[in-house]
Amino acid sequence: MEVLREKVEEEEAAEREEAAERAERAEKMERMTKPAEVSKEETILTQDELQDLEKRLAAIETPIPAEYSFVNKALIDVTKLPPSYTTNSTKEEHLLQVADNFSRQYSHLCPDRVPLFLHPLNECNVPKFVSTTLRPTLMPYPELYNWDTCAQFVSDFLTMVPLLDPLKPPTYLYSSTIVLKAQKGNCFDFSTLLCSMLIGSGYDAYCVNGYGSLDLCLMDLTREVCPLTVKAKEAVKKKEKVTPKKYAIKPPRDLTSRFEQEQEEKRLQEIKDLQEKRLKEEEERLLEEEKAKPDPLHGLRVHCWVLVLAGKREVPESFFIDSLTARSYSTKDDHFLGIESLWNHKNYWINMQDCWNCCKDLVFDLGDPVRWEYMLLGTDKPHLSLTEEDDEGLDDDDDIDDLGKEEEDKSFDMPPSWVAQIEITPEEFEVRWPSGKKVIQYKRAQLEKWAPYLNSNGLVCRLTVYQDLQCTKVLEIKEWYQNREDMLELKHVNKVTGLQVDYFKPGHPQALRVHSYKSMLPEMDRTMEFYEMIRVDGLIKREETPMTMTECYQGRSDFLSYRHINFGPRVKKLTQNSAESNPRPMVKITERFFRNPAKPADEDVAERVFMILEERIQLRYHCRDDYITASKREFLRRTEVDSKGNKIIMTPDMCISFEVEPMEHTKKLLYQYETMIHLKNEEKLSRHQAWESELEVLEILKQREEEEEAHTLTISIYDTKRNEKSKEYREAMERVLHEEHLRQVETQLDYLAPFLAQLPPGEKLTRWQAVRLKDECLNDFKQRLIDKANLIQARFEKETQELQKKQQWYQENQITLTPEDEDLYLSYCSQAMFRIRILEQRLNRHKELAPLKYLALEEKLYKDPRLVDFMKVFV
Repeated sequence: MEVLREKVEEEEAAEREEAAERAERAEKMERMTKPAEVSKEETILTQDELQDLEKRLAAIETPIPAEYSFVNKALIDVTKLPPSYTTNSTKEEHLLQVADNFSRQYSHLCPDRVPLFLHPLNECNVPKFVSTTLRPTLMPYPELYNWDTCAQFVSDFLTMVPLLDPLKPPTYLYSSTIVLKAQKGNCFDFSTLLCSMLIGSGYDAYCVNGYGSLDLCLMDLTREVCPLTVKAKEAVKKKEKVTPKKYAIKPPRDLTSRFEQEQEEKRLQEIKDLQEKRLKEEEERLLEEEKAKPDPLHGLRVHCWVLVLAGKREVPESFFIDSLTARSYSTKDDHFLGIESLWNHKNYWINMQDCWNCCKDLVFDLGDPVRWEYMLLGTDKPHLSLTEEDDEGLDDDDDIDDLGKEEEDKSFDMPPSWVAQIEITPEEFEVRWPSGKKVIQYKRAQLEKWAPYLNSNGLVCRLTVYQDLQCTKVLEIKEWYQNREDMLELKHVNKVTGLQVDYFKPGHPQALRVHSYKSMLPEMDRTMEFYEMIRVDGLIKREETPMTMTECYQGRSDFLSYRHINFGPRVKKLTQNSAESNPRPMVKITERFFRNPAKPADEDVAERVFMILEERIQLRYHCRDDYITASKREFLRRTEVDSKGNKIIMTPDMCISFEVEPMEHTKKLLYQYETMIHLKNEEKLSRHQAWESELEVLEILKQREEEEEAHTLTISIYDTKRNEKSKEYREAMERVLHEEHLRQVETQLDYLAPFLAQLPPGEKLTRWQAVRLKDECLNDFKQRLIDKANLIQARFEKETQELQKKQQWYQENQITLTPEDEDLYLSYCSQAMFRIRILEQRLNRHKELAPLKYLALEEKLYKDPRLVDFMKVFV
């Protein structure tokens, strides 16, 4: 505390100097300006006016709110809470005394600062130190191991309740167990829970009591950009400068007029300046609309957040976490206006630094006692390193030993947390949001979240982006899905262009990855992307328009990489035919191939074009590495026979070729004829594959329509609550175990106990009594078997009579019955026949087992140790 006193004295001296300077400036201003004279008569009120003002002020009723609590204390059963909630241990009482003493010294030395937030009341109205309210806990879910997922869970799971008095910390600070149960809390409850989870995960986290902006305290994100709308910055690749060749051809001389170029540049520059001016005015107008209104309580609103220091868990730099929104901020962010104190589960620190520049100049070295005054000596933070001058006086080992002994004597360890173990059930972790839904309003965007399986179509998140700040004009909608059987993951709808893009995870029956379209009707503009490693044909992408279709391939054995089909207008027929029976006529097919290293470049086709209407086939081969041009060849495809039926012979004019390096065998007509016959077969194959592609598009569109109507969800076999088959199997196993347990209990029952109770206690059995016990037991068991058979028979006859009555009623009213009545009658007859058949089987089974059960009981009685001595005579 001596360091604290020196710090306070230095601050008071600085304040006195500033006051003297302000007085001097005021005197100078008075000499330079003439103050306006105000008449005393104008400021003095009459007696009547004073009485009237007093009456009006007295009529104003200032409501004094009771202590606010978001937790219904009537629902808290104190008897079920651990003793640590309702009482304080001896160590905790000692800690409260230390805290009170620390608070009194702080108030005496710093009278201008607000009281410390040290020991608020818990849900049982028991004062608890804030550090003991933290319960470090490592959650059993891998998703809650990192700080971002922890903060997101706390923000999603709890509902924010604003502080009753925005200028003061709360009077109550509830345990995290009660907060999780209520799913509500203020910023202090949020931060306490989040800090407990972060410390349990290994972070160096602290709860911070300070001052925040209006948006931060009220969880207002309407001036913040939604993180899902921020696009990742693409790395701009720098163009490599091409070194000019030594013997390059000079470009032709530029003969255009420089004057005309300058005039054109001036005109374009004027247009550009005008557009920039309009854009600047529009931006200024939008900034003026988005500008927040001035807050009269700016800098005074109390807020609590979490500080994560660098070091542990490989955190490179200290940062803030707003537990209400799960957003991370820099320690120099303008939202955080000042810090009073901070604490973790081991100690409590007071900020002794000036916050005139918000938190931008604060140094978070908690081992520096000048900047941070700690309450307990047993801190785990390293002390500030001393300079050489200060270190000269500590050369004596005895002084160091005495100082260490004094610190050991004065040190006080923090008591363990009084809060019970924080537990989150799998159901709570899955549902998260209160009532399973949460809506967050951002700047020009609205984010909606749902729990899995809450919506029948698997929708878990929806982002709606608007054009204006009032959120009236929708620009685009993004919807995220989970557990869909069709593997749909994301649906993006652009309301301006009408373009809809569906994204799929691996596992779709057609290996779909992306499907973008404006209409689900066939032969419209659409793009389909596929998982190429799943498809056998290696199809990557398919683009379709009303008149074209383009396909891209990869990894095929024939090295096909590209196919483009041009369609002509469909021939109209009198009968209405579907697209399958009346396909679009193909006009042109263009195919491109990758380089096949097994073939020479002059024989490896790079592109071939089937011009169907013109009956021509064009070939372009790959270019050799040491050549600058490639070979080309064009075939005039004709029918094999003429109109008279004569076979057409291959002529040289049917093949036009350009060869870079002519070879003898390519000039022969036989080679050209065989190549043309091969190309004819390839054309038929390409046309057939194009037709199959059209059919596949129709099949995919039909399947997508069925999937959108059904939107079936998949359920894991480990989810026993939703998986009906697993649930039925578990119930059947439980039923079998229960029946086995009853059977074991039945075998352990004493069948002679009711009859032995009739005899006097302690009296030995006689032979006559033993015989009578045996006969009574057998007769009683026989009567129970008869009663059971009669009961089954009675139920069988009752069901039969009711079925006969129903059949008679049906015969009488058969003509006037509706189809619904007939369905109900048939359903009843089916159920009744099932019950009758079961009763008949039980009756037959009982008749078969009754004699065996009777003989088994008789054998047990003969072997019973209490009757065995008397039964030997009858054996």
